[in-house]
Amino acid sequence: MKNFLFALLMLAGFSAQAQISEPVKWTYSAKKVSDKVYDIYITAILDKTWHLYSQDAGEGPEPTSFTFVNNPIVKLDGDVKEVGTLEKAFDPNFNSVLKFYSNKVDFVQRVKLKTSANTIFKGSVTFMVCNDKKCLPPRQVPFTVNLSGK
Repeated sequence: MKNFLFALLMLAGFSAQAQISEPVKWTYSAKKVSDKVYDIYITAILDKTWHLYSQDAGEGPEPTSFTFVNNPIVKLDGDVKEVGTLEKAFDPNFNSVLKFYSNKVDFVQRVKLKTSANTIFKGSVTFMVCNDKKCLPPRQVPFTVNLSGK
């Protein structure tokens, strides 16, 4: 019985630790802007007390960045835009003024389709999150968004 209780407590500890290490939830969607033009929304929703760094974070932490898989019928239109409440603060851990987001931020990439065929838009986001006590190592997460050319 003791071994069973010990195993149960260990499992609960691992489960709680796993939840702590996932303080950002990502969602991906496409919004049709006009004929063959879409805005791809890469949205980060952060747990309370955590923040995600901007693409232009400052000196020290890993900035959020994007890599897109080449698709011959999809053309990128401009750079990834950040839509959210940008915060700036001095961080003594990095000895630098840093730019970051709390709660939620949308990263938006406009794309144009070269044909009216259905296709997919693939890529990955690399990011780093911190709270007032610690930072998690940078992670890379792949994503896929369906686009309808019609």
